Amino acid sequence: METPLGFISERLKDVPLPQMVKVRQTFLRPVLNNLEKEVEERIRAAKIASTIRKGDNIAVAVGSRGIANLPVLIKQIVRQIKQLGANPFIFPAMGSHGGATPEGQKHILEALGICERDMGVPVKSSMETVQIGTTNSGLPVFLDRYANDADGLVIVNRIKPHVGFRGDYECGLVKMIAAGAGKQKGAEACHGMGFGQMAGNILDAAKMTIATGKLIFGVGILENAYNETCKLAFLTPEEILREEPGLLAEAKALSPGIPFQQLDVLLIDEIGKNIAGTGLDTNVVGRYHTPYASGGPDITKMVVFDLTDQSHRNANGIGIVDFTTRRLFEKMSFEQTYPNSLTSTVQNSVKIPMILDNDRLAISAAIQTCNIRDKQNVRMVRIKNTKNLESFFASETLLDEIRGNETLTISGSLNRIVFDPDGNLLDMKQ
Repeated sequence: METPLGFISERLKDVPLPQMVKVRQTFLRPVLNNLEKEVEERIRAAKIASTIRKGDNIAVAVGSRGIANLPVLIKQIVRQIKQLGANPFIFPAMGSHGGATPEGQKHILEALGICERDMGVPVKSSMETVQIGTTNSGLPVFLDRYANDADGLVIVNRIKPHVGFRGDYECGLVKMIAAGAGKQKGAEACHGMGFGQMAGNILDAAKMTIATGKLIFGVGILENAYNETCKLAFLTPEEILREEPGLLAEAKALSPGIPFQQLDVLLIDEIGKNIAGTGLDTNVVGRYHTPYASGGPDITKMVVFDLTDQSHRNANGIGIVDFTTRRLFEKMSFEQTYPNSLTSTVQNSVKIPMILDNDRLAISAAIQTCNIRDKQNVRMVRIKNTKNLESFFASETLLDEIRGNETLTISGSLNRIVFDPDGNLLDMKQ
């Protein structure tokens, strides 16, 4: 017999909600100014310019992540390639994202500001691939058909920690060469033996692609904790293999985080593929969908309220949290969400958590189930998403820790959590 919804509201109506205060967090903030000039100088330097021949068709790989200044960077890269006499075009290098369809992947690029009109070059989207070889371990290696037919390949991607495994190469150029540019087949091949084999698989596959001579250079992007571009690394294929591990270490040192080792409840306003591959950065919340990654805070219960529009109804990552809202669930498309899971062979990130009718019920359910004796003393934080952590809301119980942390500043006063008539969050007073 189905439990009536009236019981849920009745059971949770008296759960005490803490007062919250806005907090600002300070991170290291190196910033790269004048990106267009930086791209021009680096491409026109002999190391890169000598790899580009007049008349060559050059495939520029662009992924599905929300990367700072991505349209500016890609537009300047293709402009400089054209000025050197070659004919660049853009192709989606995003594995199975976009529902694993050409139209879906092109639509993701358009949402990121990458379209033919603005870039001034064709955007060629296909799920067709060419198998370029097989690794010693038996792993088939694939490359996008348009990229394979081109005279040269350029890889552009942000370098950052992966959400599901650890290695010398995680999210970055090597992974995009192996999985992103290999489309759904390439991503499936790399993931097929599980995340425990992922670090070795992407390296073996990338080495085979590099051995074809097709790849001419890569652009590794580093961002600071404020989502600003702070470094561009223009690398030859040999330099990618040699230097990406060091760039990954830099990226980890720059990554934002939640400044508490333990929380009872974490509230997350939104998840989405534009934020992280799993919708939320598992490294930030300390909860993972695989056993091959670890680290981060200890958080007892997590709530997510909504899905970003830029995620295109892909709710990958929803299975990592404990509670969500009906409005997020109704936005979720199985056709958009499940291809990632089927390709990666990991289902934990797409399982359905407890669904509540509104934000208030979701928050109350998390507090009710967080296993503390006095719920008035809940240690609770609310963040916008795992990418924007320079400001957040914290419960009164955390004030002493905040005052003792020189990277944190209290902004405003304590206020009660305010909801609209439907029980959904209104912006808190500052």
